[in-house]
Amino acid sequence: MPFGLTNAPAVFMDLMNRVCKPYLDKFVIVFIDDILIYSKNKQEHEEHLSLILELLKKKELYAKFSKCEFWISKVQFLRHVIDSKGIHVDPAKIESIKDWASPKSPTEIRQFLGLVGYYRKFIEGFSKIAKPMTKLTQKNVKFDWGEKAKAAFQLIKQKLCSAPILALPKGLENFIVYCDALHKGLGAVLM
Repeated sequence: MPFGLTNAPAVFMDLMNRVCKPYLDKFVIVFIDDILIYSKNKQEHEEHLSLILELLKKKELYAKFSKCEFWISKVQFLRHVIDSKGIHVDPAKIESIKDWASPKSPTEIRQFLGLVGYYRKFIEGFSKIAKPMTKLTQKNVKFDWGEKAKAAFQLIKQKLCSAPILALPKGLENFIVYCDALHKGLGAVLM
């Protein structure tokens, strides 16, 4: 399917979700044209791989063999590293945060908070943690990089470098997605 067509990626994603529905989030994750099959051991993986390849063949969907990788123990998928220990943040993506030097001015604090603000939804209580740093960015407040600000800075860095950013929902109940479309964007909440 040429992805240059209007809605082609969304339609293809919907097709792949319908085709793989019985196995989604059990041992398969699909994102547009990427299919990730994960298993606890080699025997289980062989069964899962056979099931998905047979399913694709039955639905007349074919993979380009040169773009496939099989039997790998660690994979980078959607900017995360997935291995036998679970899902982790890609170390290459967090190097700039790990190496970020302590801010020396309110402007440098704003730069740091601007960068990490994108990931704030993954850190529980982000605003409370960042409060000592945020106070230092206010006008008429003397810049004093004290212990509270230093501790907040290190805690935010630590949480961003180790947070479980991608997690599968648990439970057997149905999930509801609430959407809100605007002229400038789309928002959704999984309940």
